[in-house]
Amino acid sequence: MLFVVLAMVAGSATGTQEVKDSEQLPGTETGRTMQIIEDAGLDEPAGESVLVQAKDGGPKAESADFRAAVDQVVKAVQGTGEVTAPASPYDTDTISEDGRSALVQFNIRGDPETAGDRVQPVLDAVQGVQDKHEDTLLIEEIGDASMNKTFDDAFGDDFKQAEFSAVPIAFGILLIAFGALVAALLPVLLAITAIMATMGLMGVASQFQPMSETANSVMLLVGLAVGVDYCLFYLRREREERAKGRDSQSAIDVAAATSGRAVLISGVTVIVAMCGMLFTGLSEFEAMGLASLMVVAVAMVGSVTVLPALLSLLGERVEKGRVPFLNRIKRGPTNENGESRVWRAVLDKVLRRPKASIVLAAGVLAAIAVPAVGMNTANLTLDQEFGDSLPIVQTYERVNSEFPGGSDPARVVVKAEDINAGPVRSAISDFRAQAVSEGASKGPVEVETHDKENVATIEVPLIGGSDQDKAEKSLNILRDQVRPDTLDKVEGVEAPIGGSVAGSKDFNDQLVGAVAPVFAFVVIFAFILMLLSFRSLTIAVTSIVLNLLSVGAAYGILTMVFQHGWGAGLVGAEGIGAIISWLPLFLFVILFGLSMDYHVFVVSRIREARMTGRSTADAIRHGVITTAGVVTSAAVIMVAVFAIFGTLSMQSMKQMGVGLAAAVLIDATIIRGVLLPAVMALLDDRNWYLPKWLHWLPDMTHDEEVAEQPGPPPQVQGHGTDEPTVRV
Repeated sequence: MLFVVLAMVAGSATGTQEVKDSEQLPGTETGRTMQIIEDAGLDEPAGESVLVQAKDGGPKAESADFRAAVDQVVKAVQGTGEVTAPASPYDTDTISEDGRSALVQFNIRGDPETAGDRVQPVLDAVQGVQDKHEDTLLIEEIGDASMNKTFDDAFGDDFKQAEFSAVPIAFGILLIAFGALVAALLPVLLAITAIMATMGLMGVASQFQPMSETANSVMLLVGLAVGVDYCLFYLRREREERAKGRDSQSAIDVAAATSGRAVLISGVTVIVAMCGMLFTGLSEFEAMGLASLMVVAVAMVGSVTVLPALLSLLGERVEKGRVPFLNRIKRGPTNENGESRVWRAVLDKVLRRPKASIVLAAGVLAAIAVPAVGMNTANLTLDQEFGDSLPIVQTYERVNSEFPGGSDPARVVVKAEDINAGPVRSAISDFRAQAVSEGASKGPVEVETHDKENVATIEVPLIGGSDQDKAEKSLNILRDQVRPDTLDKVEGVEAPIGGSVAGSKDFNDQLVGAVAPVFAFVVIFAFILMLLSFRSLTIAVTSIVLNLLSVGAAYGILTMVFQHGWGAGLVGAEGIGAIISWLPLFLFVILFGLSMDYHVFVVSRIREARMTGRSTADAIRHGVITTAGVVTSAAVIMVAVFAIFGTLSMQSMKQMGVGLAAAVLIDATIIRGVLLPAVMALLDDRNWYLPKWLHWLPDMTHDEEVAEQPGPPPQVQGHGTDEPTVRV
């Protein structure tokens, strides 16, 4: 508790540094444009536009009524005192070709980061003008500040509700699993304190690696999932040992030597997987990875220190607050040894026909994973992300339809020794002309010069608008043709091209480049950890293969639901047609780490049974059916927590929630309940195979010595080793 308090105090003292715009995409053109602006001390204001559009039969731009409405908009927004430099479309030539639409443009005064908090009076003023022309004109505002405010209002409470509802759901499932209030409260309280401590540590860590709201949400999800799981594993083993007649202290000792060890192995493996995000070069991923590995580390340490201390203090009182009805439900599917009758029945069939079970389970997983081969990843457009749930999305589409690229222009940041030098001014003029003549833009191409800073910004509306593919083609024309022919020819001039379209492209390019090293790092280090922890080459290989199958199945489900639309209506995802670009890599890292929880826990129990002299088949049966209850409870909690995010309105969060929930469900049932025992039964004693040339590896197995054995030590063939692999 002192550690938790100190961590929170430290975090409060340092504050949390947020990821800056200039740090979002380091090493890219978009990141460089933001860096130049930041170094020059120029604040990019929150830009806003008001669309004035004639309804059917309404006045067009050349009419007096239309002009009067435009003047009223300019006067109304200026009267709020919250805007700067409102510009009439008749001065800026922002009138559509058919004369039905025009844009009034201005900036919100003050800090752009907080502009959303001050934009409401401006929105009210625009709505007042709309009310006067309701029959003939459509007058709507859109921009950085108004969009941020709309999304914060619509989804801020949505996220908070999801985060807060996760805790009571986890507690309810634990109450059913344990049947006692105190036992159910312990994992939840330890998970919450781990999250609280990590929030403080994030503040300290943010001084070196800035954090983000997304990192905070991911940390909460992962912290609750692993924190509850680790305590659940430990607590269930302690209760099981007490049910066998051990005293409280002996039960804690056994739990520490078995489940405690499994928690350490699992925690370290998850931390290694999370480290994979640090290799992406993307600040958002690095923040998520660092926050996640910190909360896993805190939860892991708490589970093997604080939890046994609490159990030692509580003793039998851990059973306080028993709920008789829940205990009757809990005892129903188990026998007198605490073994699951359901899983025993399944295991009997699996172990009788392991080859058939492998073919059937692997076939099902392969069929689920096959659609992932054609997975289409993309940055979701505004209408894909939010659908028609928000009116501002429709405004965005109308503006892009009439002024392609106008709401998301490319931004060229020109830096020179003397921005007003003749060659520089001539190059900027040539760039403006060629951007239109080469087919990248229809104009108007606007230039703003900052003489003191020797910086100029050129805003180029891209042909293609909200169509990312077409807009990227226009961007490529600017980067590969127009700029080399104009700005690049002037010595000493730097002219990176950014903007939202460029940002999406640069993000995707960097993400694609990070896939191979991240995958390799996670897989290789997980393999090494499994090899050292179980001292078996076979266990290390099978753990990697099974986890990859789990991830592949998750990819397949995502593709089926969100790309092909199979069952998409059930989760409110009609018409998406793509998976958001960052999700596959994110899911791989998270799922690979979380899947190790179940794998380590089940295999550790199987190995423990094998060490006591059971045959491999009997050890598999005992290991799986005695862990089935806790694995099922842990999986249900994870699925429930992740499924909450599948109910959110944002499609990216919906995809993340569905992908995580589906993968955990598959992992805890098909993978751990059927495929793992079938593979281990088929391999038999080869499960414990370690080649002679690997005998130099350090022994990290730490087998518990058992006082009483059920029979004589087994005679096990080493399969290439000099001595039996099973030690008693």
